[in-house]
Amino acid sequence: MTQEQALKIMKTGVNIYLTGSAGSGKTYLLNQYISYLQDHDIAVAVTASTGIAATHMNGMTIHGWSGIGVKNKMDERDLDQLEEKKYLWNRFEKARVLIIDEISMLHGYQLDMIEKVCRKFKRVEKPFGGLQVILSGDFFQLPPVEKRIYEESPVGLVGNPTSPTGGTKMVYISDAWKILNPAICYLTEQHRQEDNILTEILNTIRDNNTEDKHYKYLEKRIDAKLNNNEKATKLYTHNVNVDNENHTELSKIDAEEKIYYMTSKGNDIIVDILKKSCLAHEELRLKIGAEIMCIKNNMESGYVNGSRGKVVDFDPETHNPIIKLYNGKTVTITPMLWAIEEDGKIKASITQLPLRLAWAITIHKSQGMSLDNAEIDLRSTFAYGMGYVALSRVRTLSGIKLIGLNKNALKVDPEVLKFDQELKNESAENEIVFSKLNKSDQQKMESDFIKRMGGTLDTSSKTHRKSKRKIIDTKIPTILVTKELLESGKNIKQIAKERNLTQGTITHHIEEIMKEYPETIISHIKPSQKNIDLVKKVNKKLKGEEVGKLNPIKLILEKEGHSLSFEDIRIARLFI
Repeated sequence: MTQEQALKIMKTGVNIYLTGSAGSGKTYLLNQYISYLQDHDIAVAVTASTGIAATHMNGMTIHGWSGIGVKNKMDERDLDQLEEKKYLWNRFEKARVLIIDEISMLHGYQLDMIEKVCRKFKRVEKPFGGLQVILSGDFFQLPPVEKRIYEESPVGLVGNPTSPTGGTKMVYISDAWKILNPAICYLTEQHRQEDNILTEILNTIRDNNTEDKHYKYLEKRIDAKLNNNEKATKLYTHNVNVDNENHTELSKIDAEEKIYYMTSKGNDIIVDILKKSCLAHEELRLKIGAEIMCIKNNMESGYVNGSRGKVVDFDPETHNPIIKLYNGKTVTITPMLWAIEEDGKIKASITQLPLRLAWAITIHKSQGMSLDNAEIDLRSTFAYGMGYVALSRVRTLSGIKLIGLNKNALKVDPEVLKFDQELKNESAENEIVFSKLNKSDQQKMESDFIKRMGGTLDTSSKTHRKSKRKIIDTKIPTILVTKELLESGKNIKQIAKERNLTQGTITHHIEEIMKEYPETIISHIKPSQKNIDLVKKVNKKLKGEEVGKLNPIKLILEKEGHSLSFEDIRIARLFI
């Protein structure tokens, strides 16, 4: 199925499972559909199973969006507690379409919980409360790694994600998948790989039909020379190899070393989970000349997740690294924040530069990236999909240098293989069914869906454009612009400077943001605990109308010998 055909099916409003090989353009197509929905004023929730995947579409994790957080089960009591969250009511009231990307990395029991939450908040006894649901992913790629069991088998150590109660629980076995019964759109075009031989090898891996000639193609890439000048990223199966490689290469550079420490906040166990799932280094050591990779999207600054480059200098004032990207752009990298939410509250967060040393990276952490060059070690793979994911990161066979190859690395899960054939068959049937629609039938289905979702049909009318401009020109953008800068990791002073506003105005924006979007991450502007405790203590002494007001708090603090400014007090109140 082509992207154009899949997009036409999406526009009819049916629930979809969008799949296809790595590089088939799934994320690109999702972004096209998101733009279409926004043009028609249809509210869409853009989510993904992991924070890394969510950044590809400027979305958020499905765990945070739905409110399930890190829960392993969802009973009526849990649902009742979620109902008390005003921001969740606002979120679900607006939403008409729900997109979940990288669905293969979501546990089946988690999809069941999400479905229950959607039905509860939408007050509609239809799958996912009547939302149009677009699931996207590829089951040949890596499954969740948090809860896995591995067993000995003819192909080595393999395993599948398990539910907390035990037993295989892939997402397509879940109750939610069955009742959703999504229409399958299996993309067959290839937009990442640029040579036919590599595409053929990857397709034979997916079909479990790799022949001797394909192994010979790959064996020729063992210790092969890479043609272009870009330093190749080495992909390993284990973290220890990655750490050793990056440490060795950095030590070879004779230059001053700067160290950037990750800061964290929240429950220690959840912080540990966040650190393991995040690409950022706890202790990032950089030198001029260090090879780096960007690990978050920042379109405004000109880099995306997977952008490669080299450290060329450090900002004399902030000491932030200045990076010369291989696309020719030069950017200064500032700290950003990662977080895990539960019940609308930040349970844990970490702050670090969105960079990692890029001489080497694990195969697991490379999923979703596109690389020009890679040195890949496939000698010690331990799970289905690792070889496929590693090879499919690279655009051409000439861009691959193999350090070693274990034939078991190219094996695929037989359960997934069987299910994939079913997906292909269903996709082919859908292609036939929807191709029989004439133009007027297609347009009617599209317009009926837009009306049902409360959207706007005429996107070209002057009234519609004026209406959209009015929304953009009023209070929404000034708060949301500040919110976006805040979530990018910038502090109040930096935001004020960038927006040419006073710090007091930015603080007011943040106060309004926390009322409307209480899930917003602001831990990086948190003042000292001493200030918070002082304001909290004084506020408790106030009565009646004085509670929470600035002047009485400041007067009492001054009498007690504490010189906090109004700004200090306002910021401290955000954390009480």
